[in-house]
Amino acid sequence: MQIPHTSATILCCKCGADIDGTTSAGALCNDCVKLTVDISEGIQREATLHSCRDCERWLQPPHQWITAAPESRELLALCLRKLRALSRVRIIDASFIWTEPHSKRIKVKITLQQEAFEGTILQQTFEVEYIVASQQCPDCAKSFTANTWRAVVQVRQKVPHKRTFLYLEQLILKHSAHKDTINIKETKDGLDFFYSQRNHAEKFVDFLTSVAPVRTKKSQELISMDIHTSSKSYKFTFSVELVPICKDDLVCLPIKLAKQAGNIAPLTLCYRVGTSINLLDPNTLQTSDISTPIYWRSPFSGLADVRELVEFIVMDIEPTGVQKGRFFLAEATVARASDLGTNDITYFTRTHLGGVLHPGDSVMGYHLTGTNFNNPQFEALEQSNAHSSTIPDVILVKKHYERKKKKARNWRLKRMNKDEGEMLSRKQEQTRMEEDYEEFMRNVEEDEELRSTIALYKAKQAKKVRDQMEGVETASTAETEETEADDVPKINMDELQDEFEDLGMEDDP
Repeated sequence: MQIPHTSATILCCKCGADIDGTTSAGALCNDCVKLTVDISEGIQREATLHSCRDCERWLQPPHQWITAAPESRELLALCLRKLRALSRVRIIDASFIWTEPHSKRIKVKITLQQEAFEGTILQQTFEVEYIVASQQCPDCAKSFTANTWRAVVQVRQKVPHKRTFLYLEQLILKHSAHKDTINIKETKDGLDFFYSQRNHAEKFVDFLTSVAPVRTKKSQELISMDIHTSSKSYKFTFSVELVPICKDDLVCLPIKLAKQAGNIAPLTLCYRVGTSINLLDPNTLQTSDISTPIYWRSPFSGLADVRELVEFIVMDIEPTGVQKGRFFLAEATVARASDLGTNDITYFTRTHLGGVLHPGDSVMGYHLTGTNFNNPQFEALEQSNAHSSTIPDVILVKKHYERKKKKARNWRLKRMNKDEGEMLSRKQEQTRMEEDYEEFMRNVEEDEELRSTIALYKAKQAKKVRDQMEGVETASTAETEETEADDVPKINMDELQDEFEDLGMEDDP
């Protein structure tokens, strides 16, 4: 006969309820254990977080500033680190409780688990409220103080226009290479980028080296020195010089260099500037690349730039059937637009624009006949027995489109927020910069390869919508402005990105 086993029971010392005496913890029932034992004792219910208003970073004691989005994992980890005595308990769950964004309060619900007595594990949930206090970080404090930079990158190009810097600006914006700068200042021949740390400047120099043919030079200046600890403070200056050759420039290579570069004709056109200089012989469609080390080993300047282009009218053109990439070789007869109705002088030339030119079109080119160039490479070319007879009368560069004076485009570009200083003090300088910017915008429309390397955004239609809401009827384009030709290049909406607001950028004027 088996005797049934019965467990010994005792009464709870708090409420008197029957409990198992063999497994009871401190002679307390489960309900009394929850009411009596507080596993979150010693953990504060309020704390303070410090945030910078300018850069929206958070202070992680003692001196580190981190970036954390609202209700992100990074911010939650920062909130938990602020609580003392949290390491002796086990955290089961932690989550944010929604608060008003302007309340400067952050609430976190935390679930803990800990063994209260032997064999008894207790779980508890409580809330912690954080007060967000404003504190300016050292980086922002330096940015609002003059002469606090530690490194500067001086980008220079000795050319009479700003088209290269406009393109370089778009590359910088697309890759966010300017995010660590504390100030950008515009100078006569380029831009100055100021940084608070040396490694940020070196990173920017590496970016410039990867997108353009440049030559760099580094120098440093001693600011202060502690004779007791031998610690020194320096300011670093990085000088970056771009090659003085731009797209559509007429280039006369040294004869020796032309032979080394695939035996190309010395008189060439620059059709692209990337990490190297890409040259084209319009007579044969032969191309050649001049790398950065080879150029700076024996530098040379361009023979003529786009400011010296002359408008010609195509009288006749005959394709030869030779094609290389997007270039089509053709034989053309052209006349200067200013000579029409005055004389019957025409010029015969070979061109790479056979795929886009037709009789009656306008084309921009360099008029070499009767033009004097102060260039030692061109003088050597004229005196050469092998190449003097190959100099053409005209070299055609690009097709010319009749445009409106002020065209309303459906796209726009972002601009960097620069300190222009005294650059716009003279009306002449401002007019020249506006002309360079308009010429760059036209090049973006005409060159599909150029558009693929930069970011284009949809133009704002806010003003037009506002006028319609106010009852203002705007006249049609045909009534207010001249009508453009049908073959003027236009950018499709598929190539445009939706606009967004970003710090450090501003819309183009």
